[in-house]
Amino acid sequence: MKIVIIGAGEVGYHLGKGLSKENHDITIIDVSPVKCKRVRDNLDVIVVNGDGASPSVLRESNVQESDLVVAVTRIDEVNLIASQISHSLGVKQIIARLRNTEYTQKDTIIHPEKFGVDLVIHPEMAASKEIVRLVMQTAASSVVEFEGGRLQLIGVRLERECPIIGNTLSEVRRQNIHFSFSAVAVLRNHDSIIPHGDFIFSPDDICYYLVRRKHANDLFKMFGKAVRETHDVMILGGGKIGRAVARLLQEEISVRLVENSLEKANRLASELDKTLILNGDGTDIEFLRSENIEDLDSFIAVTESEQTNLLSGLLAKSLGIRQTIVHVSTTEYIPAMKAIGLDAVISKTMSTVNVILEYIKSDYIASITNFEDIEVEAVEFSPEPGSKVTRNLLKDIKFPSASIVGAINHHGHISIPDGDTQITEEDSVLIFTLPRFIHKIEKLFT
Repeated sequence: MKIVIIGAGEVGYHLGKGLSKENHDITIIDVSPVKCKRVRDNLDVIVVNGDGASPSVLRESNVQESDLVVAVTRIDEVNLIASQISHSLGVKQIIARLRNTEYTQKDTIIHPEKFGVDLVIHPEMAASKEIVRLVMQTAASSVVEFEGGRLQLIGVRLERECPIIGNTLSEVRRQNIHFSFSAVAVLRNHDSIIPHGDFIFSPDDICYYLVRRKHANDLFKMFGKAVRETHDVMILGGGKIGRAVARLLQEEISVRLVENSLEKANRLASELDKTLILNGDGTDIEFLRSENIEDLDSFIAVTESEQTNLLSGLLAKSLGIRQTIVHVSTTEYIPAMKAIGLDAVISKTMSTVNVILEYIKSDYIASITNFEDIEVEAVEFSPEPGSKVTRNLLKDIKFPSASIVGAINHHGHISIPDGDTQITEEDSVLIFTLPRFIHKIEKLFT
């Protein structure tokens, strides 16, 4: 596909990074010479330094010949204008990132579809939904859903008392034959590893397992994690993410939202009628103690300050809360934050990138999912008739060693495969792999 990305900020950069590995023809446009230089120095894409809302710049970038335009600048109006011009030039599909959620409300005056937009992404809403999934599974460090939520990729940090430590993956499978799972990745000392049967688990490994949603609790028990319902959470920060998370949770559980600004706290109190609004400082240890934070299930730090989120998350963890979720904008911080003990680190940048990647289709690669903290990617393939993967059992197919077949969808029936599984041309296959091996796997499906 020929894809034009308008905006070379964090979202545009990581989107270009993910797509450029897949042999797509990528052009990235940005008005900032500094951002353009970063892209030019690090990615194998065409870079155009110019205004993405300028008709002449878009024509010079051959937007009219592209299959897809993705407008992800920081300014909503620029994204809408760029979308409208691209649509008028004949672009087939257009995706736009919009921060203002009013554009997609029913009674809005300005409708994105009038600008030719096929898909609208709200970064804060994408991150909020990811946070809610984590809140509902407090033992997890990350939760990514596949197949409409029927499958979950769950990340769990191995504490020293975890019963699988010292065991090989083969031994763990034999000890837990009552449910199926795929061990797809392990993060160890910032290194991403694809585990196989002889892999031995160690303390502080962050393990990523793919299971059916209904077996998530079995997975937590396997790790020695207590399975508890979530009843009480505290949200630090009354910005877009904090408000969205509160709205999504307040109907089901008890929610406290802490806002440092008294004026903003008063305004939130009138907007969120089922959320307890507190005016306070989330980095004030005495304030946290006064709220008996050790009795809460989750602490969610989503202020606009990464430093505040990090410090408050560490304080909450030291005071004994079960789960800490911290939001950051700088994706490079994520592995380090997990390494120092925070349970889950969320980035609206990567949440937005993954929503866009899931939407993008090609002939036989249905979707690609990037993760914030591991190098592994999830790629969904549909085999072509007569391809190598349809001729033999899985155990007889020479997949790259740094890849795992995670799940197979056969006419809507989801299965976790083993070595005796046979893939057919009617299947959709979810594979986890290091990015550099994707092309080798492609050849097996064509």
